[in-house]
Amino acid sequence: MGNRSAITLALTGASGAPYALRLLQCLTLHYEKIYLLLSAPARVVLATECDIALPDNTREQLNRLSERLQLPSEKIELLARDNWMSAVASGSSAPKQMVVCPCSTGTLSAIAQGASDNLIERAADVVLKEKGQLILVPRETPYSAIHLENMLNLARLGVTILPASPGFYQQPKTVDDLVDFIVARILDHLGIEQTLMPRWGYGNGEN
Repeated sequence: MGNRSAITLALTGASGAPYALRLLQCLTLHYEKIYLLLSAPARVVLATECDIALPDNTREQLNRLSERLQLPSEKIELLARDNWMSAVASGSSAPKQMVVCPCSTGTLSAIAQGASDNLIERAADVVLKEKGQLILVPRETPYSAIHLENMLNLARLGVTILPASPGFYQQPKTVDDLVDFIVARILDHLGIEQTLMPRWGYGNGEN
């Protein structure tokens, strides 16, 4: 399959930064352009979980991420959370696909209510109104009734709610295996062929 044109990836303040970084690496293999959005809490999570401390300048942030993850920086545009002139802020130019990974319950609530107080919320709102594909990867436990109501309302709008809840039937040996499980499911829903995780019924002794 040839490379697709563009996708938006947003990182918010929920735990699960390794999922996002692995997903970003995979997306650069399949898309010509990745619009990358980081909330302020996401930067705290990156520093806490992955020992990646990002400066305030978006250009320097991209340079540091690219060096750490060996990413093709020319494919990634890292946007400030108040960059309202960016492509993702308008239905006439925004990508038709967006993933929020990890997705905090606060961000999930804002998206469910149609809020647009920052670029992550606006980008999600644009994808919804343009009937695009929005995948949210929440990581919280337990979920409150409010969280579940918000997920249900979004699911009814066609949003994919893909919790960061890895399975164990593939007999993971490392944390990376668990990360790959979730990233593989995201890629599946984006319609991207992946080899990160064996599929059930293939090579596991099942007929």
